[in-house]
Amino acid sequence: MHEEDLGFDPTIIKKDGRQFITIKRKGQTERLVIDKLMKRAPCIAGRATTCWKAYREEDPQTPFVIKDSWQYTEREEEGELLKEATDKGVVNVARYYHHETVFVRGKVDDIRNSVREGLNIMEANNYRPERSVLSPSTNTVNAPRKNRKSNAAGVKRSSSQTGAPLPPSKRSCSASPTKADSNALSNRIHRRVILRDYGTPIYKASSRAALLAALEGCIEGHESLRRAGFLHRDISINNLMINEDDNPSWPWFLIDLDLAIKEQRESASGAKGKTGTRAFMAIGALLGEQHSFMHDLESFFWVLFWICIHYNGPGKDIGSTEFESWNYESDNKLVRSKKGEIADEEDFLKTADNNFTLYYRPLIPWVNRLRRKVFPNGKRWKRPEPELYSSMKAILREARKDPEVLADG
Repeated sequence: MHEEDLGFDPTIIKKDGRQFITIKRKGQTERLVIDKLMKRAPCIAGRATTCWKAYREEDPQTPFVIKDSWQYTEREEEGELLKEATDKGVVNVARYYHHETVFVRGKVDDIRNSVREGLNIMEANNYRPERSVLSPSTNTVNAPRKNRKSNAAGVKRSSSQTGAPLPPSKRSCSASPTKADSNALSNRIHRRVILRDYGTPIYKASSRAALLAALEGCIEGHESLRRAGFLHRDISINNLMINEDDNPSWPWFLIDLDLAIKEQRESASGAKGKTGTRAFMAIGALLGEQHSFMHDLESFFWVLFWICIHYNGPGKDIGSTEFESWNYESDNKLVRSKKGEIADEEDFLKTADNNFTLYYRPLIPWVNRLRRKVFPNGKRWKRPEPELYSSMKAILREARKDPEVLADG
């Protein structure tokens, strides 16, 4: 039987010991050679996101990222958002190179017509709609298991450009009130996005100072993205990247606009739903508030907090901790847990002292200073505060001068 009949993607061509794809861009045909697999989402049903590091055949030194995923038709195409952001000169966000809908045998590669070939599973005797019909923006992936390494807040539906398998214990939550026809199954389309920036997640940063610089750079990228009219809505450890190699990629940057929206279209895009990656979601977002840039800025705080607890050096995951429950406990319980961590400074410092790894203990006073800005008087912001961008960046910049932070790491 031919590989295509077995379900292998015929648009990925094997020849002379290499794998490559061809694209048509600006009227020219280009060949991108696949260098290595970066990530393949371990799922049976979902976006099945797969990322490869690649290069143009004529320029092996410049890395690209190819991202394939099966996207709901109801959501805006990530490729279109990335293209617009790149055209507007957004900094520190993965830059667009090309995007396309994948065609197989002359027709769109989708679930309804290409994979199921018109099979109507709703006619099956044991069909259960509550299991089959999901909101186009609801994502739950690989719930945590006991005695299994967390590797930092789990797998998600994102396009994280990481060189290692994604962690198993994170859920992405997005319950946006997109109105779909309840009498029809949602369809997914095979889409491909090619990016000009390659990196690794910031928890692999080579030093504490490098981590802080990357976090500052990603906050700057978020601010630039917002000025261009976009809201990211999924700040997590796998969507904040650092590039410490000698290549033309940004030194640090945001990826994954899967859940991003144009801010002026919030009401039409269901922005009032709960969107993001559970462990890093802002308290207000968990409470169902309309998602704003303030929620994303709070998520940056939770990313740093999580890294300091779960890593004892660059990429050195220590495994499961008591905070693992943040991946799966109810929204209300998670709200109480997060409020309990940040409300009182003495309690927060005690938690940090008990839980931050030896490697990240020098960051305790600086994470606490961030806490004061993100949660003034131990409470979350109830109004927009654009100056929070510069306040957070200033703290991270000052922290990089601390001799304790610079010593041995």
